[in-house]
Amino acid sequence: MINKELKLYNTLTNKKEKFEPINKDRVGMYVCGPTVYGEAHLGHARSAITFDIVFRTLKYLGYNVRYVRNFTDVGHLVNDADSGDDKVEKQASKENKEPQEVAQYYEAKYLWAMDNLNCLRPSIQPLASGHIIEQIDLVKALLDKGLAYISEGSVYFDVEKYDKTVKPYGILSHRTLENTKDNSRTLSGQEEKHNPFDFALWKKAPKEHIMKWQSPWSEGFPGWHLECSAMSRKYLGQEFDIHGGGMDLIFPHHDCEIAQSVGAYGNMPAKYWLHNNMITIEGRKMGKSYNNFITITEMFSGEHHLLQKAYNPMTIRFFMLMAHYRSTLDFSNDALIAAEKGLNRLFEAKDKINSLPESKESSFDAKKLIDDTINAVLDDFNTPIAIATLFEIAKHINSVMDKKETITKEDKDFLQTNFNDIIDNILGLKNDNKGNNEDVIKGLMSLVLDMRKHARENKDYQTSDQIRDALQELGIEIKDSKDGAQWRLNK
Repeated sequence: MINKELKLYNTLTNKKEKFEPINKDRVGMYVCGPTVYGEAHLGHARSAITFDIVFRTLKYLGYNVRYVRNFTDVGHLVNDADSGDDKVEKQASKENKEPQEVAQYYEAKYLWAMDNLNCLRPSIQPLASGHIIEQIDLVKALLDKGLAYISEGSVYFDVEKYDKTVKPYGILSHRTLENTKDNSRTLSGQEEKHNPFDFALWKKAPKEHIMKWQSPWSEGFPGWHLECSAMSRKYLGQEFDIHGGGMDLIFPHHDCEIAQSVGAYGNMPAKYWLHNNMITIEGRKMGKSYNNFITITEMFSGEHHLLQKAYNPMTIRFFMLMAHYRSTLDFSNDALIAAEKGLNRLFEAKDKINSLPESKESSFDAKKLIDDTINAVLDDFNTPIAIATLFEIAKHINSVMDKKETITKEDKDFLQTNFNDIIDNILGLKNDNKGNNEDVIKGLMSLVLDMRKHARENKDYQTSDQIRDALQELGIEIKDSKDGAQWRLNK
């Protein structure tokens, strides 16, 4: 493990803290995944990319990371309520399919989208429907502690009793119970609750409900909040290092998770709580009601009325990394086009390093610049600062190529290894624009330049100039120097 300190912003304490894992060399991380009833959208992408950077950074530091991200395929009701339609079942009814058929289809679509965005797959991706036994056991533990009650076949968490006898409710969102009471909505179908802010652990299913299981209380299904508590405990233990998700999950979802876990087992489930901020579209919240809801598939294809064109997955990833994960990210075509140009500049610089002419001295401090880039990532995953420093390195690379600056072989080798490592392995950016023909193109250019060199050696300057002019018409610039001819594609 390299001797570097990682700092991250803990929502629980509202401050940046030094990361100190519970176990020296091992890290457990749980992230709330999607409810699989529809296409993955920009909000899903931001969360996945955020925690992919966390995952990659921890691996870079040498930790053995178990990264768990769930799929919710049952129990998440419309409007995040405790009554009404299950989101997956409602979509299944629209499509005239079985709920699990719908869930598996959108799970596969989500994975396809995140694979294209070059997000590493988590170590474990559990399904809520595959962990009913664990969820029933958690409900039993809460009933035994007197922190839950049975009402008409359903089981609810007693928020007021927990708040008075165990721990204040709302410690993650920094709300008080009184504040929660004042802001609780009175919804239909909640008469069986003791208080409107109590939440469902297990719901008795109506006859028409498809996804239901036998339990000691009724034939029913688990509550949405319960699922993550049960699955995180199964795969990471009662206490683990990092719990992540979008800011919209802080309350009530994550507050409820904390209450369940503390109530049943007596300890906080996670030490650090990380939350990414939201996506806005030209200054407005993204939502179907605003007609600005954009899926990842639409981003890749360009088939949406707000899109000027199709965007490469790496452009989307780079665009998201240009803002800090805790800040709001506003989508616009201009911002994406700027990201596309910036990413191409980095890739061009990256490709030039191997061809840089070597000198006895370096005119800039390559090691400090690389260290500054890594330190930015380790400072609460500050990718915008890291990218800004990479652009500074790219300027030096171009200056060395143009003979305005110098670099030693040692610094060149160091730069090539670490510049590539940061772009490829930490930021997860790959040059998709190269396609599979890069080696063929390089080989052809080498052949053409050899032909031109042969013509010049034979003083056949007419042929040499014809080759140069023909390449120029194709957008390929040739520069002659004492070290030979170099070429680059003008974009």
